[in-house]
Amino acid sequence: MRPPPPTLLPPLLLMLSGFGAAAPPADSLAQLPAPGNLKVHLYNAQQALSWEPVSLDSDPRPVVYQVQYKYTSSNWYDVNKEDSKVDCTNLTRTECDFTANSLSEGFPRRFNISLRVRAKLGGLVSAWATAPWFEHYRNATIGPPENIRVTPEEGSLIIRLSAPFDVPATEAYFVYCVYYWEKAGAKQVTRPFRSNFITLNDLKPLRVYCFQVKAELFLTKENISRPGHLSNISCCETAADASVKLQQDFLAAGTTFLVLSVVVGSCLFLVLRYRGLVKHWFHSPPSIPSQIEEYLKDPAQPILDALDKDSSPKDDTWDSVSVVTFPENEQEGSPQSTLNQSAGPSHQPTEGVLCAKEAATCLSGLDGAT
Repeated sequence: MRPPPPTLLPPLLLMLSGFGAAAPPADSLAQLPAPGNLKVHLYNAQQALSWEPVSLDSDPRPVVYQVQYKYTSSNWYDVNKEDSKVDCTNLTRTECDFTANSLSEGFPRRFNISLRVRAKLGGLVSAWATAPWFEHYRNATIGPPENIRVTPEEGSLIIRLSAPFDVPATEAYFVYCVYYWEKAGAKQVTRPFRSNFITLNDLKPLRVYCFQVKAELFLTKENISRPGHLSNISCCETAADASVKLQQDFLAAGTTFLVLSVVVGSCLFLVLRYRGLVKHWFHSPPSIPSQIEEYLKDPAQPILDALDKDSSPKDDTWDSVSVVTFPENEQEGSPQSTLNQSAGPSHQPTEGVLCAKEAATCLSGLDGAT
């Protein structure tokens, strides 16, 4: 990389004869102030440098900034796309973000890095302002674990999570602790876990527990750790165990049976109390035969003749007619005559009724008897 330009010392003006005071440097009024209040932001995998803006009242043009970096005992290099995947050689904003998109990019997290920045305005440049040395693993702020998910089980909670950021296993690893407590109860803490799968056992069933998770970064080859921040408070209710589930099943079955009994009993009581009304609602009204209904609509139609023609002659015949007479003293309490029918299963004896088709036979029989 090209080394930074050398710092130019302002030339001294010669003292004029007759004057005993020296004049100020020729370019002191044109010198830009250096950027101030440099801050290195290291949060999880983020790497960024920020500073306060520089302005020159006599020149309205925008000021641009140049950022350089170096490792321990090495030269300064520009932060450009060739080396750092980002370009911070002519920035108009007051921040340079070096955050890597993958583990192979960005500043190495195990090395000491130094950064510096200066302002430029046309042909004018400021002095370099240098930020303190830093090593990412030693100086980064570790955030809480991400993607925390909880699954309630019988008397336990299963917590799944992911690391605050990815680290190579050969350089560092994360350890997790869970702080948990029953609502309005005392806080407890688990032992450290390297797994992303943590189970909280021996919890009371059907109780609400709250918890927070903290990640701590450990360096593989050094006895150095960086504690992280606690996650937000999450609460979850534990599931019921087998005995509680059995009690719930019995309670649900008993409740269902009781409700059904009340409903059926209420329906039966209403039916018995208002059975006349129920019978009226569900009983079909009496209907007139279609032939009679047609006759009532139009009496001129020969409906009765048609019914007489449709009747079978066999149904109108009689096998025998018997006339029974009683003495005069028994006629007051007994019928005058009885007609017995033996052929038709649907015919019954009729008092004082003679068949219209056999009228002559019936009359002759009556005359002979008298």
